[in-house]
Amino acid sequence: MVTVAELPIGRRVAHWRARRRMTQQMLADRLGKSKSWVDKVERGVRALDRLSVVREVAEALRVDPTVLLGRSLPPAAEGDTTADSRQVDAVRAALARYDFTPPGRTPHQPTVPVAELRRRVGHAWLTYQHAHYPQLLRVLPGLLRDVQRAHAAQPAHPADLLVQVYRVTSSVLVKLGQADLAWLAADRALAVAAGDPLLAAVAAIPLAQSLRALRGDRLAMAVALAAAHSIAAPNPDDSTAGELSVAGTLLLQAALAAASRGDPSGVHELTGQAAEIADLVGEGHDHHWTGFGRTAVELARVAAAVELGDAADAITRHEKITGQGDRWARLPAERRAAHLVDAARAYLQVGELAAAGRRLVDADRIAPAEIRSRPFVRTVIAAVARGGPATVDVARLAGALGVT
Repeated sequence: MVTVAELPIGRRVAHWRARRRMTQQMLADRLGKSKSWVDKVERGVRALDRLSVVREVAEALRVDPTVLLGRSLPPAAEGDTTADSRQVDAVRAALARYDFTPPGRTPHQPTVPVAELRRRVGHAWLTYQHAHYPQLLRVLPGLLRDVQRAHAAQPAHPADLLVQVYRVTSSVLVKLGQADLAWLAADRALAVAAGDPLLAAVAAIPLAQSLRALRGDRLAMAVALAAAHSIAAPNPDDSTAGELSVAGTLLLQAALAAASRGDPSGVHELTGQAAEIADLVGEGHDHHWTGFGRTAVELARVAAAVELGDAADAITRHEKITGQGDRWARLPAERRAAHLVDAARAYLQVGELAAAGRRLVDADRIAPAEIRSRPFVRTVIAAVARGGPATVDVARLAGALGVT
């Protein structure tokens, strides 16, 4: 006889929902999701492959997360090795530091020249795009300190540098599962950008990302749309490529939030608007470190399809993207690896474990930190490894992460 612990996770959700005398609609209301979302989870059409979502469902059902997982949480499921934890603590300390040097007064320490700071901020973004997250964490505390100090000592100091260093900080913290700290960095960026509509819109990108990571999808959508509309000219031809890129990126953030809310029509409308903007911007640009273009729209469509449980659409789009040769190869390592994780989730949803495993192994080769530093990726790898006989490469990767 099959025990509850041996059932697929969706069936365990259905079991405990019935035990709590809850309908699918009642559970959906508690989670802020649609009834269709709950139904797809229970039928196994939609995978519960994010630990944060498993915990939300467990809380709504008043059970321990391990009851739904059917096992103990994987080692280091909170996301950090000891070294990474120390590095995150150093970033946290840097964000908690305040410089009270009065404007115009020479600070205790000399400020770094703007040109040097600009070079270092650019290098930080390149480090992020190459998915070298441990290296980025090592340089962020000093970079935050120096840019904060320069901005405090010179109010006329270009605010874009401080916004961008807060933004890259928030972005990597989201990757590492540190959503609360990421939100703090993003909120700081928005405060610095006050009075400059374009800079505020740039700062809204990490704010929407961190709110999504905190499962505040409704707020993320509202923030992203408000910021996009604040810089949208009545005639797109009157906007600069940079403004269009930021607006398009914000629309994609809103689309991903809509996907998390189970709103396919919203996803379709928002990605369609972003695609129109991408046609104006063109491909191969990186205005304001957005990397926005038609390929970015397609990557977002895959991620949204996975969130909506439309694995077939996600897989079709994924195979088209990766078949574009040079265009695919030119994408930053971080984007390629993150996309392959989304593709693995899609293959997992349709039960193609071998294909899912190949995408995870490929992602690990492209950007190891994208696989080994992100908490939720561990749950995807665990699901693939435990779903059936694993290939040698998948078994080796799972073993390296302690999720065998």
